[in-house]
Amino acid sequence: MRDFDWRGWVQRVAALWRSSLQLRTVAITVLLSSVAVAVIAGYMSLTVGANLFDASRDQLTRTSANATLAGQQVLDAADDSLGLEDLDVMMGEAARVIESVATSTGGTSYAILRTPGQEGPRVPTDVRTQGLASDVLISEELRAAVAESTEQRTYWQSVALEETDDGSVHPGLIVGSTLDIRGAQYELYLVYDIRDTQDTLVVVQQTLGLGGFALLALIGAVTYIVVRLVVGPVKLAAETSQRLAAGELEVRIPVQGDDVIATLARSFNGMATSMQQQITRLAALSQVQQRFVSDVSHELRTPLTTIRLAGDVLYDQRENFPPATARTAELLHTQVERFELLLADLLEMSRYDAGAVDMETEPTNLVRLVEDAIESLTSLAASKGSELRLVAPGGYFEADVEPRRIRRILQNLVSNAIDHGDGLPIVIWVDSDQDAVAIAVRDYGVGMSQAALERVFDRFWRADPSRQRTTGGTGLGLAIALEDAVLHGGWLEVWSDGDNGSCFRLTLPRTRGVELRSSPLELPPSDEVPSMEVSDV
Repeated sequence: MRDFDWRGWVQRVAALWRSSLQLRTVAITVLLSSVAVAVIAGYMSLTVGANLFDASRDQLTRTSANATLAGQQVLDAADDSLGLEDLDVMMGEAARVIESVATSTGGTSYAILRTPGQEGPRVPTDVRTQGLASDVLISEELRAAVAESTEQRTYWQSVALEETDDGSVHPGLIVGSTLDIRGAQYELYLVYDIRDTQDTLVVVQQTLGLGGFALLALIGAVTYIVVRLVVGPVKLAAETSQRLAAGELEVRIPVQGDDVIATLARSFNGMATSMQQQITRLAALSQVQQRFVSDVSHELRTPLTTIRLAGDVLYDQRENFPPATARTAELLHTQVERFELLLADLLEMSRYDAGAVDMETEPTNLVRLVEDAIESLTSLAASKGSELRLVAPGGYFEADVEPRRIRRILQNLVSNAIDHGDGLPIVIWVDSDQDAVAIAVRDYGVGMSQAALERVFDRFWRADPSRQRTTGGTGLGLAIALEDAVLHGGWLEVWSDGDNGSCFRLTLPRTRGVELRSSPLELPPSDEVPSMEVSDV
């Protein structure tokens, strides 16, 4: 037999409690109502119990007073010439009269005891009901109060009466008063069983309990119905809003009646209609814009190809031209190349904007990609006086990526580092763990301000437009790199510290579709800063 999964059960209940407004409302209402019902029922039970006891006590004290009066009349009728034995007989007669009066209202036993400390013979002798343990039931406090009484009054005390047959205990009441026999004071104690009063109180308490449970059940049912009437439309509105967020712009909330819920539904539907119109209009404008960029880019390729061919002819013959004409041919060649790159980047961005980008991934060793990127940019780095360094501690490295896009990201990051590295070393870190692989490109040249960090991935934005670039960038490289990283489900992050350079970190999941939780590399990687001396490449 399997053990009960308490933890799983608690988690499921907690999840249900968090997700169900109806459950929380009904539970809280019933809980607060239970507290109120318990307080009211407890107060009523105490009040009814006190009133029942007071009524029973008053009745029994009156009966005791009547019994005392009847017994005293019997004793007063005794002739003073009676002997001691006759006094015992008269005492017995008075006890029978007292018992007959007391038993009519629930009296169970009695005791007539001589008050201690009196002079003279103890005649008549004490009498009591057989089996009555007067020394146990009657407390010293009650006897003292009765003995010191100077008036014909009664005193009472609550006691517990034990049933001799089954040993059960019942509530009882002892009422004490005084008798005078030829100048001697005797104490009369009548014992009453008040279980009837207790039974009545139990019935009242049971009635209150059942009524309370019935009231709580009714409150719970009413609350459930009311909350369902209110939560139902809210739940429907939540489901409709989720469908709207998922792209189903035609869904609406059914409108019934003219109450507040219906007004909410009409307002929601109006908002949804307005949003649908705006989204449709913006989508149409976006499609027009994307088509325009795509068409312009394609249309420009034909004349650009012709210009490129003519420019290449002039560029190849530049040595035969005068210096000014040769310089013009070189500028034309450079700008045509840059124009081609710009058209290619614009086409790539239009594909991203249109959501028409496909990706074909394969297991790839990213260290090899980094080595290829370093090799292709070594001559450019040498022309700037920078040394490219690769730091790969070792590990998993392979990841399910599209090599072409990752190579494009690396070339963008390393080219930017060369342009802004001020001839200082550029370090590329590669590290990985079981879930992710990370590449960090760190330069030690001019850094970026906080404002520049916030816009570094914007299209056509440059931190320093007046700074001369060697790579001939289009201003779209980092924007495309960010799109490529997001397409892989990865992160592309940047760090900069004033004049201490900048660091870009690319983090990719090793398996396509896995959500990233952390990066194997810190930003920037925590190691010693490489030597700032310029090295030959």
